[in-house]
Amino acid sequence: MSETLRIQRHDTHVTATLDRPEKRNAIDQDLVDALHALCEALEDEPRTLILTGAGGTFAAGADIAQLRGRRAADARAGINTRCFERIRRLPMPVIAVIDGYALGGGAELAYAADIRIGTPSLKIGNPETGLGIIAAAGATWRLREIVGEPLAAEILLTGRVLDADEALAAGLVTRVAEPTEAMAEAEGIARRIAALDPAATQATKRALLAPREAHPDIDLEEQAVLFESPEKERRMTAFLERKKAR
Repeated sequence: MSETLRIQRHDTHVTATLDRPEKRNAIDQDLVDALHALCEALEDEPRTLILTGAGGTFAAGADIAQLRGRRAADARAGINTRCFERIRRLPMPVIAVIDGYALGGGAELAYAADIRIGTPSLKIGNPETGLGIIAAAGATWRLREIVGEPLAAEILLTGRVLDADEALAAGLVTRVAEPTEAMAEAEGIARRIAALDPAATQATKRALLAPREAHPDIDLEEQAVLFESPEKERRMTAFLERKKAR
């Protein structure tokens, strides 16, 4: 078990807490390895994932001490990029509860989530160019899909950091709440997801992740499988019986 990633398993979801508070949860190789191990478990046994950080910070960025020593081969290996892409493609939804700083790689980890909840102390953005690098772990393509190209360009080209109100207005987070309330909201969302049909939820996520040119074919194929599902028959029958009983 990793000392940098604290994992709690619940009936409806798994909570993973980045736990390097003395380093403001900077993402180092050990944390990347722990996230890969978590992904492997969630790929084998799909469950909703809640990602958060300890000590009032989500993740202040990549570990600069490690990053400084990386060279061209490390960049091409995509150490953080491959990890965050794997998180993005987990079968079930990923919810990020973003408290305090989410900068650089920390922001890109948050962008990989399906649902993001912020706290009033949220500060999120990509100041990588100030360190002589680019945001190469998802921001240049994922951020513009979330907030639109004009704002994404401003954040990435100027190093602008958004506060909680700005992130909410931009749709980067869907709600803002105090830390304990934010976690409670995330857990409530996870419970709501758990009450739905897992196969339909996973099919919806696959369709959401598909490129525009794959639609509507992917939607129709996913629906074709679900139309033959006994769970679809069971749930629709129960719905009709409840309606009849009113």
